[in-house]
Amino acid sequence: MAYDEELANRVREHVENEKGLTEKRMFGGLAFLINGHLAVSASGKGGLLLRVDPAHTDDLLSDSRARPFQMRGRELNGWLHLDANGIVTEDELAQWIDRGVSYARSLPPK
Repeated sequence: MAYDEELANRVREHVENEKGLTEKRMFGGLAFLINGHLAVSASGKGGLLLRVDPAHTDDLLSDSRARPFQMRGRELNGWLHLDANGIVTEDELAQWIDRGVSYARSLPPK
């Protein structure tokens, strides 16, 4: 499955003015990186791939729209997959994107 270009454009509108922003095709989707760190991606599996503070992963998973991101059958702490159908409003989308951007900004630049 290819990533959702409409969702990628919605994400781009939220992050386009971020310092250190780059776009890169990763994991079958379109990733938005801050200073070389993935913040958020329009996932090739649909929805969003989001990188968050691992210490907050369990709290964020209490939201029914979020589930652990899995790679090769293994759940990755600090990575979430969000169902695009559950992110209806721009405010909801912005809140999730801000979590990813904030975490990426907290990491030393690559």
